[in-house]
Amino acid sequence: MIYTIIDVETTGKSNRMTEISVFKYNGETVIDEFTSLVNPNSFIPAHITALTGIDNAMVANSPSFEEIAQPILDITEGAIFVAHNVNFDYNVIQGEFKRIGIEFTRKKLCTVRLSRRLIPGHKSYSLGKICKALDINLVDRHRARGDAEATVILFELLLQQPNANEVFKTFLNKNSREATLPPNLPKATFEALPSQTGIYYFKDKKGKIIYVGKALNIKKRVLSHFYSKTKKSLEMVRETRDIDFEISGSELIALLMEDAAIKHHFPIYNKVAKRNVQTYALFSYEDRKGILHLASNKARLVPNPILTLFNVREIRAYTEHICEKFNLCPKYCHLQEAVAACSHYKITNCNGICKNEETVEAYNNRVLEAIHHISHKKINHIFKEKGRHNNEEAFVMIKDGEYLGYGFIDKAEQINHIDDLNTFLIPQKNNIDIQKIIRPLLLNV
Repeated sequence: MIYTIIDVETTGKSNRMTEISVFKYNGETVIDEFTSLVNPNSFIPAHITALTGIDNAMVANSPSFEEIAQPILDITEGAIFVAHNVNFDYNVIQGEFKRIGIEFTRKKLCTVRLSRRLIPGHKSYSLGKICKALDINLVDRHRARGDAEATVILFELLLQQPNANEVFKTFLNKNSREATLPPNLPKATFEALPSQTGIYYFKDKKGKIIYVGKALNIKKRVLSHFYSKTKKSLEMVRETRDIDFEISGSELIALLMEDAAIKHHFPIYNKVAKRNVQTYALFSYEDRKGILHLASNKARLVPNPILTLFNVREIRAYTEHICEKFNLCPKYCHLQEAVAACSHYKITNCNGICKNEETVEAYNNRVLEAIHHISHKKINHIFKEKGRHNNEEAFVMIKDGEYLGYGFIDKAEQINHIDDLNTFLIPQKNNIDIQKIIRPLLLNV
């Protein structure tokens, strides 16, 4: 079997290659080598130069990646791509080929993962620390040739370990979980994840939470992050050293737990949760005939909203509900536009204001009733949810239309009044993101 043991250096955040070193290895000796600086055609930041020693002047007259693409294709052809934390080097090279319109695909092996399996028990598996622990001479750290040469020696050592053949075959199997786990995540941590509904936390080497997610099946959802090739996922997985979780029992409570955890920890990879939420408002106005209308628009354009919701579908569905409940006209609720008289497919109980069959005063009185109903509706409601296990139930508490929190109760407990639930309530903060989750469930309560 032929291997190419590779290391690349890059510009950092923009991930453009500045140096590459490839050692072709036949399982016994190095049979070929290719090493070159690369002009990244982008700026090398000072902190990257401080780390690698490669500056902008050094690469100014070096070949571009396109100029060295063919030698890289040739030396890696038919060989297994090997690197320390292989996904980083592989994705940098694959990305460079993609920019010049060439598809690059090779089988991969990661010496971090192999080291964890074949020589367990070390505190760190970073290249510098594992080489020091194994007395491997590492010259020119953070230069492509120095790191690649040290990885060759480490790889030779791994090939000599008991069960190496079996472990290598397992890691080369594309369907193997081992092949997809982050290099710095212990297998036992992943295997301990449950296949239940709840939330999960990705943590970095300092134990800091860098991502919070929710899932119907925690283990399956976490695994999907490892398969993802997006830049965010690759960076996040590369930083992950530990994964923790909390069981919720139901998707609703998982959503609520996820929001609370994100607001508490502010993980760097939960950028979606930090976006401004577009809201829509229901409002009323009087036309030239004196008829009161109910209409909706983006909340920022409505000075005195009757109700605020979080997407067009929700605001329209609620308008339909109110229109039907109070015998209003779909035309004057703006559920039908540019029609002489209403002819809504579902709402058929209009009293005829659009056909001059009802007085404006009578119609407006019902509109005012609807507005009062919307404005003064203070809902007290308990949502019953599935518990975290068979002997437990869960609940979400709403009082006067406000979210108070959730809780879990043993099925053997006697609950005679809503106030009895306060003992089991886990108080939570109400906010616009929570309202986005809760409000649609309350509209028809």
